[in-house]
Amino acid sequence: MIQKLVWENIKHRPLRTFLSALLIGVPVTLVLTLVGMGRGMIDESQRRARGVGADIVIRPKGSTILAGVTDAPIPEGMIGFVEKQPHVTLATGIVINSIGGFLSSAAGIDLPKFNRMSGGFRYLQGGPFQQPDDILVDEFYAQEKKIRAGDTVDLMNRKWRVCGVVEAGKLNRVFVDLRRLQDLKGNPGRLSQIYAKVDAPENIGAVIAGLKRQLPDYPIFSMEESASLLTVNSIPELRTFIRVMIVIGVLIGFAVVCLSMYMAVLQRTREIGILKSLGASRWFILSIILREAVLLAIAGTLIGIAFSYGAKALLEAFVPSSFKTAIVPDWWPNALLISVAGAVLGALYPGVRAANQDPIEALAYE
Repeated sequence: MIQKLVWENIKHRPLRTFLSALLIGVPVTLVLTLVGMGRGMIDESQRRARGVGADIVIRPKGSTILAGVTDAPIPEGMIGFVEKQPHVTLATGIVINSIGGFLSSAAGIDLPKFNRMSGGFRYLQGGPFQQPDDILVDEFYAQEKKIRAGDTVDLMNRKWRVCGVVEAGKLNRVFVDLRRLQDLKGNPGRLSQIYAKVDAPENIGAVIAGLKRQLPDYPIFSMEESASLLTVNSIPELRTFIRVMIVIGVLIGFAVVCLSMYMAVLQRTREIGILKSLGASRWFILSIILREAVLLAIAGTLIGIAFSYGAKALLEAFVPSSFKTAIVPDWWPNALLISVAGAVLGALYPGVRAANQDPIEALAYE
């Protein structure tokens, strides 16, 4: 009986129901999109790191596995030292430099060595470097910036010719010649990171142990370790940001449902009076309000999930190189709990107010 009353109340006011569910869906969309962005960008970073084809990465002194490296403190001569280690078949260095945009950087690479290590770029347009001021960009960067091979772009206060557009998935989105970038940074003979390739997977641990003994001040990781440690939970700032957005989602759900249920109680004052005069208990009245709030939360969650697909499509259409977004089905139950928590909290005051109404006063209400 209670559920039938709830359904009739919802069907009787379709516009209010839809708007309430829509407003609950907005924070759900926000939370799912932010979580999806964090996971998508990390997954993309892991894929690009593995795309280098290296087995070991050597980072500058004092850096961590999660910190970006945009300076060049490693002497280039260390490449030769690494290549002389047992089981190391190839080593190459890179220089990373910010190019001004959000999360955007250019990688200076020794193209022949990088090709040997990674298996080489797959060119979608154009070809490799021909001149010092040539750059390569991946397909997503080209899509976002609307550039093609042969175009000229302004990066790092210089004009560069886009010599080629390559398939995404190797290290970075923008590539320039290593020597050219070293000169521009004023760091000739210096590197941001060194990558090494080992002859067999079973020898990776032994090579890392040997390098750590000889280079105790340098953080040295296997590529799999480097990739696996990069998660949403391993980045405190991102984790805190998501938690803040969850709190905001609960507060928005609380405010929307509280207002919606309060107006519903005012509109149904006579109806509540009739139910109480027929013997309905306080819990009976309160349960009607709470059940309606839970149904609104469920509907809002479904809307939010649908909108998260739309947000992903928009981000991939307009900023494919800056924000890679994933769909996160494992977070759908969390989104539902967030919505239900906010809805139930928001429905408590209107529900208690309705349950405590005097039936005689309610029947006399106009």
